Amino acid sequence: MTMETGPVTRDQATPDAHNLQGVLTEMRSVMDEKDARIQALEHQLNWFKRQLFGEKSEKRDMTDNPHQHTIADLLKDLPETPARQEPDTETITYQRGKAKKNALDGSPDDSGLRFDDGVPVEEIVLSAPELDGPDADNYTIISYKVTYRLAERPGSQVVLKYTRPVLKKKSSQQLITTPAPANVLDRSVADVSFLAGMLLNKFLYHLPLYRQHQRLEHNGIKVARSTLTNLTRRSLDLLTPIYQAQLRQLLQSRVLAMDETPIKAGRKKKGKMNLAYFWPIYGEQDEICFTFSRSRGMQHILDQLGDFTGTLVTDGYGAYEKFSKHNQRLTHAQCWVHCRRGFEEAKEAEPEAVAEALAYIGRLYEHEAYLREQKLTGRDKLDYRARNSLPVVEAFFGWCHAQRQRIDLVKSNPLSRALAYAMKREQALKVFLHDPDVPPDTNHLERSLRVIPMGRRNWLFCWTEIGAEQVGIIQSLLVTCRLHGVNPYEYLVDVLQRVSAHPASRVEELTPRLWKARFADNPLRSDLEALTHGR
Repeated sequence: MTMETGPVTRDQATPDAHNLQGVLTEMRSVMDEKDARIQALEHQLNWFKRQLFGEKSEKRDMTDNPHQHTIADLLKDLPETPARQEPDTETITYQRGKAKKNALDGSPDDSGLRFDDGVPVEEIVLSAPELDGPDADNYTIISYKVTYRLAERPGSQVVLKYTRPVLKKKSSQQLITTPAPANVLDRSVADVSFLAGMLLNKFLYHLPLYRQHQRLEHNGIKVARSTLTNLTRRSLDLLTPIYQAQLRQLLQSRVLAMDETPIKAGRKKKGKMNLAYFWPIYGEQDEICFTFSRSRGMQHILDQLGDFTGTLVTDGYGAYEKFSKHNQRLTHAQCWVHCRRGFEEAKEAEPEAVAEALAYIGRLYEHEAYLREQKLTGRDKLDYRARNSLPVVEAFFGWCHAQRQRIDLVKSNPLSRALAYAMKREQALKVFLHDPDVPPDTNHLERSLRVIPMGRRNWLFCWTEIGAEQVGIIQSLLVTCRLHGVNPYEYLVDVLQRVSAHPASRVEELTPRLWKARFADNPLRSDLEALTHGR
């Protein structure tokens, strides 16, 4: 039996139309997800390109900015930085010769070479051939012309030879030998000058011990590499109490800054090292300590700061926020530079909006630069921030709130992430407005911890975790020396000799900040320096 089929009615076609609409909706959703994924991957690619080929400076280039006209309108109602006062000047007319390129003021012969009185100078006196010839009587010396050249000897090691008399007492026939001068390390062949130089080469100039060993061999000195490692360890053991004293002093600060940076330390398995972290802490008297931890968890912050009741300035890492909730008496401030970097990363996706964000933050830092130039402190600094910086901050967060209402701004957009980062940390980013001693960022700490990434490029890793802890000890002292303008070589030569005899109850006097005031004018010298000055 056959069935007759009639024409398809509209009601019968509706299910197919609905299915088609669903397929189109699903395809549109898939395409949107792919577009968001492509945008995210392009953002990652641009970030990697900036890391490899881009400028590392965070200074903003305002030249030929297509969005410059919007920034002027954006900031027109906000307080401007006061005009800088120009010093009183008078016009003086004179003539001078054309300056030589790269010439340095004060160089003896305009050669660009400058040196202080502590640099040894070997004089070479040249004779004039005319004075030795048959016509010498026709010449007379009227003056001398001096020129300088910078020279170098292969290495700078010196072997000190101590010659001690051996006496024989006539009455008893007893032999008496004059004792050798005391040394920093008992039964060691290394003078304190060598120890200080070895530590500076490794930790200040990032020259690993195996390279120092090679240089010694090239200079004709044979010392086992294990000996150099042992000398380094014993020297750092002497410096450990000084580091501990500096850490105790530092934790008494009312304002601290803290950060973390990774380091490979300790062998995990063959061909694999453990990932550990240095946690540098910066005190309000320009002292820094690189504390070491095997993890990046909050527990290390708790172990170091405990019940600290001052203000802690950090980046946006969640462990600090978790610690601030654990310690209710702590005031947690966060870094504006880290907030700004989120907008920098969104520059490719949202150039106009990012230009507005950077304009607000740029105005904020103009006010901070004015504070530094005028050297305002205390109440004057606080009042200036209230009058000038506070309106900028309020306008910035108002702008952030308005941007987050945009319906075209998807969550995967890097600008969305930058806005969310800033809004979530609004209260922490405002802390510096209410305390003149709180900086708006952690730039001072980031500049100081650069020694760790620079070192990683040379010595790559620490074979043991104890070695990593010792890296933190010596870098804490060397970086603090730089912050206080202390000569690190003079400092190490002095404290390595002084620490064993110095009272333990006053060990804090050997930290670089206090050592500069107490001992820097008359430091202990090595035998080599005494011999050189004696000549």
